Formats: sequence, structure tokens, C-alpha cells
Amino acid sequence: MGRTALLRRLLLVPPTLIGVAIVVFVLLRVVPGDPIAMMIPPGASAEDIDRLRALYGLDQSILVQLFAWFGDLVTGDLGTSISLRQNVATLILGRLPATLELVAFATVIAVVLGGFLALIGAFYRRRAGEWIVDGVIGFVVAIPDFLWGLIFILVFGVVYPLLPISGRIDPRLSTDFATQFYLVESLVTGQFTILKGLLAHMLMPALALALPLSAIIARVLKSSLAVAESAEYAQMATARGFSRRSVLIEEALPNAAIPTVTLTGVQFTFLVGGTVLIERIFSYEGIGNMAVDAVINRDLPLIQGIVLTFAILFIAINLAIDILVTFLNPRLRRG
Repeated sequence: MGRTALLRRLLLVPPTLIGVAIVVFVLLRVVPGDPIAMMIPPGASAEDIDRLRALYGLDQSILVQLFAWFGDLVTGDLGTSISLRQNVATLILGRLPATLELVAFATVIAVVLGGFLALIGAFYRRRAGEWIVDGVIGFVVAIPDFLWGLIFILVFGVVYPLLPISGRIDPRLSTDFATQFYLVESLVTGQFTILKGLLAHMLMPALALALPLSAIIARVLKSSLAVAESAEYAQMATARGFSRRSVLIEEALPNAAIPTVTLTGVQFTFLVGGTVLIERIFSYEGIGNMAVDAVINRDLPLIQGIVLTFAILFIAINLAIDILVTFLNPRLRRG
């Protein structure tokens, strides 16, 4: 991606976020449901209801509320959560690191597992090995991530209780973190007991997220390897006496990885969205779990802040993938 293209993409970020914010803001206010009705205690008077509605600005027209919200956004204020009575930005920043670590762990698992299956399938092409790999890919991709989560809870949490089925960390462990990035901080500071506990809690939800993605990566990478292996440069390497394994890994894989990286970036955004259900199933303390609570409680400021955060993540991920693909493809760099 050249400088001009990068600048063009960056210039499109603000209008994209503004469009997302407007759509979400308006939709949340036209759908049925009153967040104030869910807050008031039994026997509250009409004056109490009107006072609460005025406190959160819900007594104004949608247009007035929208301009007021954008005015607060300019100063970095996402508002106050109706259900939790806390600053929305503080709540999101407190939960976002947990989700980012879970998604990063799941992505690593998906890339490693998907790459391994693709290489095995490509190496044993037109033999029983490829058929087995294709069968595994078809089976894994047919089961959604939330169902994998339920299967893991049943097998490894109930039948064979090997892993914890809820939470982010064992509450019995003494933790004193300076940041919310527990996994990174425990690794950097050498707190390996805590690191082990974190990984144990993350393994099942990360696997549930990773398995469908790994199957998609394996399928695309295996097809790309077949094309790359039949290319002229791979045929010349074979003619010079390189082994099949060397041609596959050293010659075909770097070129076949380019479309796979693009696909992984696209699927990564869906992976972030998939954390909503997975975190709920495993009671994982991330932003996805908080999003479910916000929707149940009709917490409009919190929902708006979470959706805006997801939009920023999606834009940043797609931009990073474009830059990475450009770096991997010399023709795009020269263009």
C-alpha cells in the first residue's frame, strides 16, 4: 500500500466512524424498550421517572440527543452507564484488554493449527492424507464456535474436569497487576504460576473461537499451496533437486501465505465479534460479555460505546492487514 492509498484509507476513518455512530444511536432509540423503566424501583412516582429521564438526556428529541452525544465524544466522554452508574470509557478500557488477549491467543491457535493441516494436506495430495485433512476441515467448519464452547465445557469441564469452565483467573491466586493485560504482564514479570492459571482459563474459549477459523485457513492455504507448487519457480526448484518438503515450505508457502493473510484478517474481525457469545458461555470478563449485559439492561450509553469500540477495532485490523499484505507482496510495494 503506497503512501497515497494509506492516506486515503486514513481519511475515510472519521466519516466511517461517524456513520456507524449515527446508525447505532438512532436504531437504539427507535427500537422498543425503555431503559429508564428497567431502572426505577417499584412504586416510583412519575416525577422520579421524569427526573431520571432528564438526567440521562432522554427527554430530548433524538436529534438533540445526537448532537449532545457527539459534543461529548469530541472531548473523549462516552457518557455514563445507566445500569452500572460508571463512566463508559473506564468500563470499556477495563474489559477490552481481556478480549484482545483472548482473540490474540485464539488467532495464534488458529494459524498454527490451520497451517499444519494445510501443509499435511498439500504434502499428501491425492492420497489418503489429503482426504483425512479434508474430512477434518469439513467437520470442524460445520460446527459454530459457541457449540464448540458447549462441547468443551461438557467434555473437559464436566465429564473430565481438566480445565476451569468460567472466569478469567482463579480468584484464589494473589494478583496485583499494574495493567489489565494480565497475560502479557504475567509473562513479562515472570509470574508463571499466574500465567499458567490465565492460560488454563483461556484455553477452552480460545479453542472454541479458533477451530472454525483454523478450518477456513487450512482450506484456503491448501488450495493456494497447490497453485503455488505448480508455478514455474517451484517446478525449477524441483528440477534442481530440492526435496518435495523443501519446495513446499521454502518456495510455495511464502507465496501461498499472501491470500491466506488477507482471509485471516477478514475472519479476524468476525473472531472479535464471536467473543460476545463465547465470553458469555464461559463467564469470561471481557467486553463481549459486558455487551450482552448492556443489551439486556438497555444500557444505551454503554451499547453505543461498545459498538464504537468494535468499529475502531475492525477498521484498525483491516488497515493493518492491508499494510501486511503490501509488505509481503513486492508488486504491491512497487505499485
